[in-house]
This record gives sequence, structure tokens and C-alpha cells, in this order.
Amino acid sequence: MQYLGFSLRNNLFVAPMAGVTDRPFRQLCKKLGAGVAVSEMVTSNSLLYGSAKTQRRANHEGEVDPIAVQIAGADPKMMAEAARYNADRGAQIIDINMGCPAKKVCNVMAGSALMQDEPLVARILEAVVTAVPDTPVTLKFRTGWNRANRNAPTIARIAEESGIRAVAIHGRTRADQYMGEAEYDTIAEVKRRIRIPVIANGDITTPQKAKYVLDYTGADGVMIGRAAQGRPWIFREIEHFLATGTELPPPLVSEIHQVCREHLADLYAFYGEETGVKVARKHISWYTKGLVGSAAFRRAMNQLPDVPAQLAAVDEFFSRLAEADERLHYEEDLPEELAA
Repeated sequence: MQYLGFSLRNNLFVAPMAGVTDRPFRQLCKKLGAGVAVSEMVTSNSLLYGSAKTQRRANHEGEVDPIAVQIAGADPKMMAEAARYNADRGAQIIDINMGCPAKKVCNVMAGSALMQDEPLVARILEAVVTAVPDTPVTLKFRTGWNRANRNAPTIARIAEESGIRAVAIHGRTRADQYMGEAEYDTIAEVKRRIRIPVIANGDITTPQKAKYVLDYTGADGVMIGRAAQGRPWIFREIEHFLATGTELPPPLVSEIHQVCREHLADLYAFYGEETGVKVARKHISWYTKGLVGSAAFRRAMNQLPDVPAQLAAVDEFFSRLAEADERLHYEEDLPEELAA
């Protein structure tokens, strides 16, 4: 797939997720089939550029192209400066966050709260596009502020007129947060109204659902977020299904054990062992959720204090699974926490 001047493996995107899509996770998703992985959002507040958190979020060392960095804020001048700052440090795509529903973001009129102020949206988009003329700028937003105000088609038109090169739309309003089911009619309407690429997002949890959403909306690609947590191989499953119409068999337990092990090693190296152990806990929980015996395992694992103990517990858990069945099988069709 050709996208903004880049030749992509496919039209599957990793959604930017705060606290999740760090460099180790982005690299893993790309290795397992994603065409593009967007970074977790970086603040537009220049006073925080030097913070350890911001520097980690902007770390793309060794990452496969394209390097897509998401910026968040509500001030056009600060957003323009943030775009230049990240482009100067290797960002090949600048993505603007107007989709995050978190209160701490919306309370300062950033994220999806911006959709309430269409003139401000236009000023921000124009400022960012002008600031980085040689770097494509994209926009992620929701269907609207609430169900009575689904103004995504208007925002999309503003985006296209402002020079935005592609948009990604989550099929919920800000008021919906992540509750209820995503709807795709609004995304389909946006696709009919604009000429730039449209990426559909929301509740894409299986290869079949990905095909359905692509067919229903006419979108140019799909973006997967929470369904990839603990299941980053979902991208190769979708890629295979879209290409062949057939499902891949469940992965081997031994392979996922190795995937998890390598991911943990990257986390320890990226964050340092002390913080890495803490960050790793949520990923281990996601990897094991829904598997036989995982509830007791997670309770014990979350108390483990260091890398050797954490790795030993992971090894024991997956070894026990492999003894029962060589392939990975969930106790349910899909863990509820992943179905979003």
C-alpha cells in the first residue's frame, strides 16, 4: 500500500495509546504484521520536552519507517512548535490528536474536546501543516462530541481544506468514551465526502471484523488499538485473512512465549529494570488474559519485585500451557478486555 509517499506492508495501523504504544510495542506490532504504528501522544508544551517521559515517547531509535509521532494540545502556536520539534528529530509523519476522550486531556480543551470548536480546529491544523511543509500531517478524531453532535464530516472537510493528508476516525463520540459499540455509518459518510485517505478505528477485534469494516465504510485502512494489547499477532492474522479469506491457525504456545520474552527484554532495556518490571506487568497480564490458569498467575505475578522472578514466572506459565496443548487457546473466544 502506498501511503503519504511510503510503501507500506499493508493497510493495518496500530492506534496510538497512552502508556502502551511505546517503542518496544510499536516495533513488535510492525514485526508481527502492522503497516504503521503511531506513537503515544507527545505534549505540545515545550516546558516538558526535556522530561524523561517525553523523551522516551519521542525515542524511535532503530524503528522501522515510517516514524509517526502524535502531538496533543489546544494552542495553534504551541502545536506548530511541537510539530517542528518532532520533525527535526526524525518524525516522518505528524499526527494530531483530536480523539482522546480522557478528562485530563479534554479538560484543557485538547483531544476530542477540540471538536466542539471548529474554528479552533481549523487554526490548529493550518498552523501545524504550515510549520512542517515537508512532513505529511494526519489527524485522528472521533465521530463527534456527543451523539447529538456528530460533526466528523465537517471536521474532515476542514482537515482536507487545511492540508491534512489523511484522517483516522474512531467510531464513537467523546461522550461515549469506550462504552457501547462503535458505529461505522459516520466513517462511511466521511469517506464519501473527502478525497484523502480515511482510516477506520473502533471495535476491530478479529480478521472478519476488519474485513467487514473495510467493506462497509470503504475506508482505506483499519486502525487497531486495545485488541492488540497482549495479542500483537492480530495484525498478521488480519493481513492473512484479507489476502486469502482464510484464518490462520492459533499460534504455537512456544512462539508466543518467545514473543512475550523478547517484548519483556525490550521493555527492561528501554525503561531500565526497575520501571521495566512495573511496565511489564500490564503487558504480561494482557498476554495471559483468558488463558487457562491466568487469573491466579496474574495475582502472583503482580507481586514479583524483579526481572529474574518475573521471567521465571512467565516461563513456568507458558511451559505449563505448552504441556496441555501446543497451540494457544483462550477459555473464551476473546477476552472481554481485548474486545475494543
